[in-house]
Amino acid sequence: MKTKHINDDGTPKYTNQLICETSPYLQQHAHNPVEWHAWNAAALERAHRENKPIHLSVGYSACHWCHRLSEESFEDEGTAQILNKHFINIKVDREERPDIDRIYQIAQQMLTQRSGGWPLTMFLTPDDQAPFFGGTYFPHEARSGLPAFQDLLLRVAAYYRDHEKDLRAQNDALLAAFADLNPPVAANDSQLTDAPLKAARALLAKTFDSRSGGFGGAPKFPHAKTLERLLRDWHASANAPGPDLHALYMATLTLRRMGEGGINDQLGGGFCRYSVDEHWMIPHFEKMLYDNGALLAVYSDAALATGDGFYARVAAETAAWTIREMHSPEGGYYSSFDADSEGHEGKFYVWDRDEVRQALTEAEYSVFEPRFGLDRAPNFEARWHLHVFQPVEQIAKNLGRTPDEVQSQLESARGKLLAIRSKRIWPGRDDKILTSWNALMIRGMAIAARALARDDLAASATSKPGHELLVESATKALDFIRSSLWRNGRLLATYKDGRAHLNAYLDDYAYLADAVLELQQMRFRSDELAFARELLDVVLQHFTDADAGGFFFTSDDHETLIHRSKSFGDDATPAGNGIAAFVLQRMGQLLGETRYLAAAEQTVRAALPLMEKYPHAHTSLLNALEELLNPPETVILRGEPLAIEAWRGELSKLYAPRRLVLAIAADAAGLPPALADKTPRGKAVAYVCRGSVCSAPLESLSALVNHLRQAT
Repeated sequence: MKTKHINDDGTPKYTNQLICETSPYLQQHAHNPVEWHAWNAAALERAHRENKPIHLSVGYSACHWCHRLSEESFEDEGTAQILNKHFINIKVDREERPDIDRIYQIAQQMLTQRSGGWPLTMFLTPDDQAPFFGGTYFPHEARSGLPAFQDLLLRVAAYYRDHEKDLRAQNDALLAAFADLNPPVAANDSQLTDAPLKAARALLAKTFDSRSGGFGGAPKFPHAKTLERLLRDWHASANAPGPDLHALYMATLTLRRMGEGGINDQLGGGFCRYSVDEHWMIPHFEKMLYDNGALLAVYSDAALATGDGFYARVAAETAAWTIREMHSPEGGYYSSFDADSEGHEGKFYVWDRDEVRQALTEAEYSVFEPRFGLDRAPNFEARWHLHVFQPVEQIAKNLGRTPDEVQSQLESARGKLLAIRSKRIWPGRDDKILTSWNALMIRGMAIAARALARDDLAASATSKPGHELLVESATKALDFIRSSLWRNGRLLATYKDGRAHLNAYLDDYAYLADAVLELQQMRFRSDELAFARELLDVVLQHFTDADAGGFFFTSDDHETLIHRSKSFGDDATPAGNGIAAFVLQRMGQLLGETRYLAAAEQTVRAALPLMEKYPHAHTSLLNALEELLNPPETVILRGEPLAIEAWRGELSKLYAPRRLVLAIAADAAGLPPALADKTPRGKAVAYVCRGSVCSAPLESLSALVNHLRQAT
């Protein structure tokens, strides 16, 4: 996003404090005429000293309406004069400072009784940062019931000047309401049952869209954890007299409709944030790393669960997009792509029919046109955004060709159009590297590598990265985090241009420990397992709510804000408490670490009242509850690398969400006692444990497979 204000010599007319920040979103505003500050002690102290209310603006780089607000108001010199005269203006990247964003999103909802979002516009008292007015996007000119931004600013400034004392009573009430937000202490004697699991399953069935997949109406979000939960529901019942095939159907239909839809980039791979319609046709075009990491995992799970190559192909294309466009040379993954290019949302992705026809051969166009709807009316601002309309088999029948011929011509056409598209002006890319989002993608790569190592699924994902490349990609990202974002036994949250900073959050630690453990199922490294243990020890030491159970979002040595939040519900990303409980339970079982097991159970108990009331909103915690009630199966393989790798490969061909498989070479060093006592025997041996009970050593693959079958 370029500034409008340029001197005759080509230099920016204005430069503010944001020029020193690492966030691309903050840097986008470094040349606004607004006198912006980052959230820091100096800015807060200035507001207090000058007794000016704080104008807090929260957004992120890929946010379409954030760009609109900037172009209309923050680039406008008249608006900037008002802001600079009456306020201390603080700009926050919600991806770098989710702690601040969470607090003031909640405050906005309390003050306005409306849902939040971005851009978030809040006004705070200067001495204690308590919010007294707020909203989201305000237009430059009054419209749609919203006041003009300049008028609003003048009214807020006047209200603060004339009613400063009155605001104190409002602030006291608001801060008291914040104090009541965290769930109360849960009863330690409450019985853990599968009732929340069953309730969530029933609620999802009620809101399921049986035509287009997904849950509820437009706009539709992917909600990967919900789909994972349904796959786990089906698997848990797979050997019962009445397997839950409808859970499998809800998950796979949704994944198919999304994979065929416009929310999935049909040329380059990778998913957009959400669909504005109920059919997954037209997305909000921003692409986020966290969505793609979670969807990569669940598409891979679906491929293993069903053996359907469609899901493997989507997973492979998502992984290929990530490696091609999101993997930094340093090893980490970038954060996002904007929705906009050249000032228009979606312009990079849409097509004119004649442009497509001219780029392709007659044979290619004859299959591409019906496949992606170019024989229908335009679906996005008089142009076409690609969405699958006809199956390959139907096109083949209509044209008298084989499905393989049609698929080959489609792949050729897609390659040509992708090459043409790559020469367009690209959407902006946010190239900061976030620890938590990288962890989600590392986990996704590890799970996808397991699926794509299966020969039949790999064959369905032709000309896409092989499973070895996915493991390599995940390993590079993990190595980067350990070398650049792990300092003095603590994580940092964000990195860009050689600078890592900001105290990490619960999500950073929990997601990363989960990702490290997942990666061990593809290749075991004792130092990485020790690192996961270090991460969990920090969680227990610095994030624990000793009174009520569970974990705070920020550490005990974090910057003091007006509220220390603790959340159990999933939102756009999984709940840190849910992932922490899940991985603590798994690591506790693996290592025989009772501290971890106790913390996992305490977290689930603390969340139980909310899980019982809103089960479908707590799917991450439902997974942890499920494994507390039914401890996962841990398979430890010891022996010669080639032999145990062959055994591991066989076990990895099956979808087994409640199974952890680690192949540990006979000469592996630095093992914790619980693994070291699983001693090698011959070329390969397996130990199968459930909870604290382990089997006798199993010295053949057939004996291992039979043992696992009998246990299910």
